[in-house]
Amino acid sequence: MDEEYDVIVLGTGMKDTLLSGLMSVAGKKVLHMDRNGYYGGESASLSLDEMFKKYANGEKPPPELGSSRDYNIDLIPKFMMASGKLVKMLLHTKTTHYLEFKQIDGSFVVKKGEVHKVPATETEALKSGLMGLFEKRRFRNFLVYVQDYEEANPATHKGRDLKRITGAALFKDFGLQEETIDFVGHALALHTTDAYLREPALNLVKRCQLYSLSLAQYGKSPYIYPLYGLGELPQAFSRMSAVHGGVYMLNKPVDKIEYDANGRVCGVTSEGETAKCKMVIGDPSYFLADGKVKQVGQVIRMVCILSHPVPNTNNSDSCQIIIPQNQVGRSHDIYITCLGNSNCVAPAGKYVVIVSSTVETADPVKEVTPALRLLGKPDKIFALLNNIYEPINDPTKDGCFISTSFDATSHFETSVNDVLAIYEKIMATLPPEERKEIDLEKPWRGEDDS
Repeated sequence: MDEEYDVIVLGTGMKDTLLSGLMSVAGKKVLHMDRNGYYGGESASLSLDEMFKKYANGEKPPPELGSSRDYNIDLIPKFMMASGKLVKMLLHTKTTHYLEFKQIDGSFVVKKGEVHKVPATETEALKSGLMGLFEKRRFRNFLVYVQDYEEANPATHKGRDLKRITGAALFKDFGLQEETIDFVGHALALHTTDAYLREPALNLVKRCQLYSLSLAQYGKSPYIYPLYGLGELPQAFSRMSAVHGGVYMLNKPVDKIEYDANGRVCGVTSEGETAKCKMVIGDPSYFLADGKVKQVGQVIRMVCILSHPVPNTNNSDSCQIIIPQNQVGRSHDIYITCLGNSNCVAPAGKYVVIVSSTVETADPVKEVTPALRLLGKPDKIFALLNNIYEPINDPTKDGCFISTSFDATSHFETSVNDVLAIYEKIMATLPPEERKEIDLEKPWRGEDDS
């Protein structure tokens, strides 16, 4: 380990391994370390035995839950938008051949305690039980406007400047009712709070367009998911890094991050050995002792094992349900992700359902009770409380490029935005001839690509 590297990456979460792969392909000498004996960090997928060991005081799983090896339980439950940035990143980096995906069966939203399918097309809008007849027509008009809108084509703007008018003003323009606004903003545009109503409407429209484009890819829902769990994503990006010379070390405790007299990172010490480097990339958990991150909140995740599909979802083997904040008097939405045997995450007849939300009170479990009531009787529940950290350092001065913790959102769009922002910051510190730009609309051309 006593060598010198361009980059040392700490943690094998999805963000860290993606950055590791990107830096390796860019021709940098990369050492990648993780204190755990498995890939994924806080975004790993664990077996049933591992879940009980980590979150049930080492108890043995009861035999009625089935074989431990048939479970791949995500610690961070998220789906991928079929036309979203993570899919584009997988295509861009040519890592799709390491993975196999399956479409999620359904997308649902809760209104007054009842589960409804999210309407995203004109046909679905007319059939939906979420709205009355006249509201359906108004919603249809809104959908047509969103689908026809092109930022570069003023003829599609219909006299509206979406960079100036707010989301609330756009909804008012179409005469949409409050409950319709609720599911459009939170189940179509996938905003986590109502702050978007006070912001320019352009982002709202683009988010709705992403949902519709993703839905059009396969038809049932806009989401896809890798077979065998989200832990497959870090492994795929790790392979990309290894193919381009990245060195990986699991079960490698990080004793100390070393800094020079000017406070700039110069190495990482582990088990008495120090690897030198020019920069460090890592998840926030590796920088807690260095004062380079701050806690900005918490996320509650209730991992439930069921012997039945979630009620009122058309017996879907996999689905997402969103409870908009206003439906339960909160400031943040509650998300429910359900996965079954067809996703290779549970034995036949078992379902892994995860309820998650941003914590607002001193009793986070009580906060998500409205979601737990929708599930029926679970066989087992694990309660996971995760702190959310974000960096407060200046990476141009100390050479430490730190990701933010995974938030409560139900998809990876914010995670990829974080990765791209970090990558751009890293490139800005390099000499112009070493910089490698990313265009997600084009495939990556690595060092050994012809």
